[in-house]
Formats: sequence, structure tokens, C-alpha cells
Amino acid sequence: MSQPSAADFDFIIGRWAVRHRRLTERLAGCSEWQEFSGSSSTRKILGGFGNIEDNLLALPEGEYRAAALRSFDPASGQWSIWWLDARRPQGLDVPVVGRFAEGVGSFFADDALDGRPIRVRFLWSVPASGLPRWEQAFSADAGQTWETNWIMDFSPAPTDTA
Repeated sequence: MSQPSAADFDFIIGRWAVRHRRLTERLAGCSEWQEFSGSSSTRKILGGFGNIEDNLLALPEGEYRAAALRSFDPASGQWSIWWLDARRPQGLDVPVVGRFAEGVGSFFADDALDGRPIRVRFLWSVPASGLPRWEQAFSADAGQTWETNWIMDFSPAPTDTA
């Protein structure tokens, strides 16, 4: 088993095309998924102890931008991940905190959805395909059960030919 390190997210550094799938409603017994495309670009910051991911999400109702900010704490071996949505630019979401173990990064936070308390989970993995995957899930019962509500599958961005 490898030790946590500032290199844990090196697999996502670069430019990516992204296939998004998300539930149309969360924690409502919904089984209808919406699919859309996007792109992202990630680079290291903080002398290699963090990274920033710039995202373009092409929702059917219109595009928007968002950013993920990640920082590594070498003392605890944990990562913190914040999300900044350009549609609500006044603040960062509550950070999810966690680490990688056996090739999967698991990150958690307590938050709220429509005024009710929830637990949030991000999972980062690189399946056998070698292409990164991110999943978000919510729990309304303190983590006893989870509803996966958003999946992002990454593939290398097309190279510019111009």
C-alpha cells in the first residue's frame, strides 16, 4: 500500500474531455439521468502540494464554468477539495476531506441539501481503462446508505490541429 503523497492526483493533470451523467433530482428516489459533455484542465499549484481544475460544463440548458481546488496536507496525509461554481461566485462549497487507499480516493463532508443535513462523498479512481473517473454521492442517513448522483468520465482532450 502506498503512502499518501502530493502526487496522488497526478493522474488528472492535463487537458480532458469529460462525459457527465447526473441524476435530474437528488435524494428524491429519482432514476432519470441527464448526460452532457464538458472539458477540464488541471495544473499543479502550491509548489506541487495542490492543484486547480478549470471546468466547462455543457448542460442542455446552457454552459457554465466551475473550478475544483485541491490541497494536500503532508502532516495528516489528507487532501481537501473545494468546488467553486461560477453561477454562485460568492463562495466555495464545504470542502470534502480524505485520502487515497488501494487506488481509490474517498473524500467526505457534512453539508446540506435544500435545508436538510446530508453527508457528501467524492470517489476518485482510475479504473482498468486507465482513464480517470469521479463520482459524487449523497447520504441522508449519516452515511449508512448512499445515492450516487453525478459521474464524470475523463478522456484525453483532442489535440489542437490548427
